[in-house]
Amino acid sequence: MKISTTNKPEKKLTQILKKHSGRDAFGRISVRHQGNRHKRLYRIIDFKRDKKDIEATVLTIEYDPNRNADIALVEYKDKERRYILHPKDLNIGDKIISGNIAEFKPGNAMPLKNIPLGAQIHNLELYPGKGGQIIRGAGSNGVVNAKEGKYVHIKMPSGEIRKFLGNCYATLGQVGNIKHKYEIIGSAGRKRRMGIRPTVRGTAQNPRSHPHGGGEGRSGEGMHPKTPWGKKAKGKRTRKKKKSSSSLIIKRRKK
Repeated sequence: MKISTTNKPEKKLTQILKKHSGRDAFGRISVRHQGNRHKRLYRIIDFKRDKKDIEATVLTIEYDPNRNADIALVEYKDKERRYILHPKDLNIGDKIISGNIAEFKPGNAMPLKNIPLGAQIHNLELYPGKGGQIIRGAGSNGVVNAKEGKYVHIKMPSGEIRKFLGNCYATLGQVGNIKHKYEIIGSAGRKRRMGIRPTVRGTAQNPRSHPHGGGEGRSGEGMHPKTPWGKKAKGKRTRKKKKSSSSLIIKRRKK
């Protein structure tokens, strides 16, 4: 599918995207390897698909610098325009709709309980009415595996099988721009324009900058791997425990 030639996004659906370059409120680096990048505008995407039972027409398919998937500009019958994630095989001029019952074709959104088994889906809600939060990356899709009472079993792109409430909305089809995973950055300059600064090995630094630094010639770590602040860098869990959703997971992605 050839992307539309338009090079200007819909003005009413954009806003200024601030860049903090990994600095906190005090101006100190809190996230490393972030720096200046090319100026971007944020495109406001309709993840909720809450304009129910009103048909929309696809006007353009556009590149979005803020995500790896393409986006599609759609216009509803009341002339309101919105951006949605561009599903594979959705072309300019096609009609889409969101509602409890819709035609089974890419771009239409409906509750999981009404989607047939074996169907591919994306832009899936974790909680009804909150808007799609998962399966939004380029080329990704989930599969409706089974239905059990008020829950629907979804096979995630990771291989995990998980329960979702049947009232959660999802969009039919696979996210477009499938070839994104084969894309090669190609140059250091492009990486810098993306806002990503170089990552320097600890052993290549001096001892004041990193615990692995110093030594004559090319010397190794000489100790267990650690961060610039002396914390263990491999094997130690650093995340706090939060409320588990393991009761909803039927099969984990890792054996």
